Amino acid sequence: MSALRRLFPPAAALALLATAVAYKPWLHAHLLHVVGPVLSDGFDTVVASAAWLVAAWGGSRIVDALATGTAERPARIPRLLSDLLRFFLYGFAVLAILAFVLDQPVTGLLATSGVAIAVLGFALRNMIADIFAGIALNIEHPYRIGDWIELSPGVAGRVDEINWRATRLITTEGTAIIVPNGIVAGSRFTNVSRPTPAFRVAVPVLLDQEVPVERAKRVLLSGLMCADGVLASPRPDVVVVEATANGVAYQARFWMEDGARVAIVRDGVLTAILGNLARAGIELAHQKREFRPRRSATNPPGTLRRRLLQQLDLFAAFDEAEIAELALALRKRRIPAGTAAVRQGEPGQSLFVIAEGVFDVQLDQGAVPVRLNRLSPGDLFGEMSLLTGQPRSASVIAGTDAVVYELDKDHVDPVLRRRPELARLLAELMAQRQTRNEEERVRQGRAGAAPPPVASQDLLARLRGFFKL
Repeated sequence: MSALRRLFPPAAALALLATAVAYKPWLHAHLLHVVGPVLSDGFDTVVASAAWLVAAWGGSRIVDALATGTAERPARIPRLLSDLLRFFLYGFAVLAILAFVLDQPVTGLLATSGVAIAVLGFALRNMIADIFAGIALNIEHPYRIGDWIELSPGVAGRVDEINWRATRLITTEGTAIIVPNGIVAGSRFTNVSRPTPAFRVAVPVLLDQEVPVERAKRVLLSGLMCADGVLASPRPDVVVVEATANGVAYQARFWMEDGARVAIVRDGVLTAILGNLARAGIELAHQKREFRPRRSATNPPGTLRRRLLQQLDLFAAFDEAEIAELALALRKRRIPAGTAAVRQGEPGQSLFVIAEGVFDVQLDQGAVPVRLNRLSPGDLFGEMSLLTGQPRSASVIAGTDAVVYELDKDHVDPVLRRRPELARLLAELMAQRQTRNEEERVRQGRAGAAPPPVASQDLLARLRGFFKL
């Protein structure tokens, strides 16, 4: 309907001109007495000239209809090409008026214009090349408004405008880059928004050869899966790209959709990876020419376990000796990807501290489990079963191959009997932890997916009853 509305004015004007031609004798007879013979004889010239101009007007309206897209139908021809077609339509109409209406020779005019155009074209050859490159880009559509393109390393942005001469990009810093169309068309560039919005980013990491490849991949992959902005599908992965004298080069590869957030997501990925490497006791590789005391890839017994416990707020009230005692009691367990560390409803009397890998906390409600949370290295789960003996409240499934340390009730019991006051502190810490978890579920729109938090006094009563304090 909009296209018909565009064509209505020129069609009405042509109908009016056709009516004037049909009634030409009558109009001549009446105009002769009003305007005189000279102006009356010019009636045919005016009508013919107007007909050519109205025809060009109608053609430009058709071009506009083809160049204007809608949500249901994209534009059939680019905007730059439509501007060029309108220019030729009106230019042809003017030449037709000169040749067929006014009986003027246009051959000399065209020859003179050709020389002038050649001189002007030589002077403006770069600009003309940019214009035709812009037309070619709009015909081929290698990128569109809103796409993110990278012209060279470090030069990338969102396409904001494609005009006659140049393409304007808006960078992640909010600045504009104006690139002539000739440069874009004559160089290689990357469109990260095509053929799909998702694109892959790789983060290089160099580790010592002493770190087993399987372990390195597990630690790096857990960092990828815990970072915000990383798509779950396609699944991120870690590959070995090179083995050098300085170490083994890995690429942590992940997929994302928003080109404006590449730097932010890379920052989150690297932060998570470095944190996981630190918790696992793994250092980045260094230049082997440097004289530097080598730290073993395997930590002395108890060092890593003690560090993991010290970082947990649940054990903040325990002193160094008690932390060391519990660290020696931890049992190392390997959990393959897709395997449940604990199942909802099962009895249990232990907690788990994640050393490597990631876990998904799932609540079995109906046919499809509800994922409550994702746990990363340094997190723990199962503390309610350890301290109160209640069945597991949710299933915890390994998202990657993982390593956890298990702490049993029998290992905590001697410490609580020596210091009964720790029971109250543990109950308060557990209540605070449950409250934070509930607030996070509300923030994510998952309120009510898990049992409500329990008051610290109720937890203290359960804890004392379970440990018979």
